[in-house]
Amino acid sequence: MISFELTDEQRELKALAREFAERELRPIARECDEREEFPPELLAKAARVGLTSYTIPTEYGGGGADAVTSSLIAEELAWGCAALAGTIQATMFPVRPLRQFGTDEQRERYLRVLAREEGTLAAIAFTEAHAGTDLASIRAEARRDGDDYVLNGEKVYVTNGGIADVTVVFAKLGGAMTAFVVERDDPGVLAGRKERKLGLRASYTGSVVLEDPRVPLDRLLGEEGEGFAIALDFFQASRPQVAAAAVGVARAALEAATDYAREREAFGRPILDRQGVSFKLADMAIAVEAARLLVWRACASRPTRCRFSAARA
Repeated sequence: MISFELTDEQRELKALAREFAERELRPIARECDEREEFPPELLAKAARVGLTSYTIPTEYGGGGADAVTSSLIAEELAWGCAALAGTIQATMFPVRPLRQFGTDEQRERYLRVLAREEGTLAAIAFTEAHAGTDLASIRAEARRDGDDYVLNGEKVYVTNGGIADVTVVFAKLGGAMTAFVVERDDPGVLAGRKERKLGLRASYTGSVVLEDPRVPLDRLLGEEGEGFAIALDFFQASRPQVAAAAVGVARAALEAATDYAREREAFGRPILDRQGVSFKLADMAIAVEAARLLVWRACASRPTRCRFSAARA
């Protein structure tokens, strides 16, 4: 038998996220979109109820949520506002690489920082202007210099890019992609251009400029040359959560369309009574439900760690 019933804990977390989205996100979503701003106090509010740390293991102060539970939260937050939810959830982007590839000292140091109740902005930086999502073509470089790595290059289209307190950055070390943890206050780590977007405008998207910051050896994430495996592992874990957020947006659109169809009258009757409208809404509802189940299937079947090895990179 296959059960699609949520546990009591999952229902509680889903309700928590829904309540937060309804109370804190929806009332300010339009204004934040028009001003292209994310209110800093919102991050602290989300952190205090655990919505910036639910993927962090419990031993480091997080919620320890599994992938399916995380998708429930992602859907509800995106239902409230995809842009505001995006910034909140981007603070957890470094969690997966640190949890799967970090040292005990790195996990103790950074996961506890990310689990703080006042909130910590975080980011992960892959993309470069000339390469897009072609990770093999990145040009950011790293070189070993004594007890440090020295990084140089620019990462673009980074959620929280340039303003994050902690960023996982990918660069070529001896021709092989390697991951590093950089901090906002590191000399040479600079905020570049903030992007102006057609959508998700309340979510800060900017570039991270690396002008020879010196990164201590203990901030190498994983092994030298293991960056490609780390990146693929991150995408494998994060893409179902992005899909869950898309389900939340679709659900919000369906609810808005249904409410309008109930209110809008034509020829003395709500247009919801017209088959030409109601059938379309029914098709939308079927698509949303099917998408949600596919997300749950992807989350439930995801392996604990990416199978790609550094050698394949």
